[in-house]
Amino acid sequence: MNILISACLLGVNCKYNGRNNDVPGMIKQMKDVTLIPVCPEQLGGLTTPRPPAEISEEAGIFSKEGKDVTRQFHFGAEETLKIAKMYNCEYAIMKERSPSCGSNQVYDGSFTGKVKPGEGIASALLKRNGIKVYSEENFDKLVDILNKK
Repeated sequence: MNILISACLLGVNCKYNGRNNDVPGMIKQMKDVTLIPVCPEQLGGLTTPRPPAEISEEAGIFSKEGKDVTRQFHFGAEETLKIAKMYNCEYAIMKERSPSCGSNQVYDGSFTGKVKPGEGIASALLKRNGIKVYSEENFDKLVDILNKK
């Protein structure tokens, strides 16, 4: 079974600041699966490092510098979905609070660290296409499901 995963969660330095969000021990819990790493923001053409970006409900996705990066986020989401389909992924584990990958929460657009309920662009697209999305904060639920199969 193939599972799509935010590359930063596996220690790939693709986060906006050039770092990662490695979750030690995650791989050990994912037995008998192949993890397919993706970074929707890089797939959308954004560089690493890059200015942080957040979703503004009124206008789209903007970097902290005020640049509209909505197009790149949507393109990256489409590319992420193509990869998920190519590898027949039924599940994804995506980085919570990211404007691309958040599955339950995202930053509120104020660049103050405040979060709000919502989904990142890529996670929302994956869900609309029948892929069940988890985050690093609740992937244990996915592990439980996989252990029952």
